[in-house]
Amino acid sequence: MLKHVLAVIDRLDDPAASGRSLAQFLDAAAGPAGSGAEVVTVRGGKGSTDFLRVRVPGRRGRTAGGDAPTLGIVGRLGGVGARPEVLGFTSDGDGAAAALAAAAKLLEMRYRGDVLDGDVVIATHVCPDAPTQPHDPVPFMDSPVDIAVMNEHEVTSDMDAVLSIDTTKGNTIINHRGLALSPTVKQGYILRVSDALASLLAVVTGEPAVTYPITTQDITPYGNGVYHLNSILQPATATDAPVVGLAVTAASAVPGCATGASHETDIAAAARFAVETAKAFGAGALAFHDQDEYEALVARYGSLAHLQTLGRDR
Repeated sequence: MLKHVLAVIDRLDDPAASGRSLAQFLDAAAGPAGSGAEVVTVRGGKGSTDFLRVRVPGRRGRTAGGDAPTLGIVGRLGGVGARPEVLGFTSDGDGAAAALAAAAKLLEMRYRGDVLDGDVVIATHVCPDAPTQPHDPVPFMDSPVDIAVMNEHEVTSDMDAVLSIDTTKGNTIINHRGLALSPTVKQGYILRVSDALASLLAVVTGEPAVTYPITTQDITPYGNGVYHLNSILQPATATDAPVVGLAVTAASAVPGCATGASHETDIAAAARFAVETAKAFGAGALAFHDQDEYEALVARYGSLAHLQTLGRDR
């Protein structure tokens, strides 16, 4: 996996980084058939970014007319660079790097004959000159487009579960370098941490699984005026599927716009976790949540889907 991470970062750490250049990289990993990666350039009030999405078909996935579930892997970020304010690959880009490395690995596996059971849809965006914004305790990366636009291009209706990978270093809550797993979020409910995912994380890292707390604020949409840890769980505002945030973390508060702050081995571990999750989820061997327990909660307490919206104005 590390070779894919190094190749991806080499392409992202470039003032001319683009979705097209990364799509060409994925085409090479996929072999003669190509990756079929889709690239869409979207302009916002603060610049433009390239959304990139690729589907890796499974042998029993929807693309083949089968019934195996589809996993979504979202590389969530503001931008891979903050030029001209800072030069180089930003810490905020780790999620994109992990998702793209995972895509390259899955495409390479399929070309070599290791075909997963279910489809996997990987999506992220590439912006080498994103703006920054103030945030406590350290500055955040901003984005040329808002969260709703990101969700529109990165979260698809056929994703049966979503693994959202994001740098989550700009806080004093997670004091651990490496990876950390969130509880599962589904339609406004913060559910318990998936035992299966936690066990898999321990296998992939070789260390006890680390988890982190999330709050109701974190699973509501940006733009409602409340504090959010970061955007890692924003995909949960745009889907009925269960969503889990895989955080790339640090033991100290690191600005998202900091350069020289990415650890390639941590990114590789995140990408490996994504691939292993895709193998197990598509095969029906791993669940993001207990559906019966979720339905019991809804039956007893009602829907919390209103938390996926901006709610009422005060």
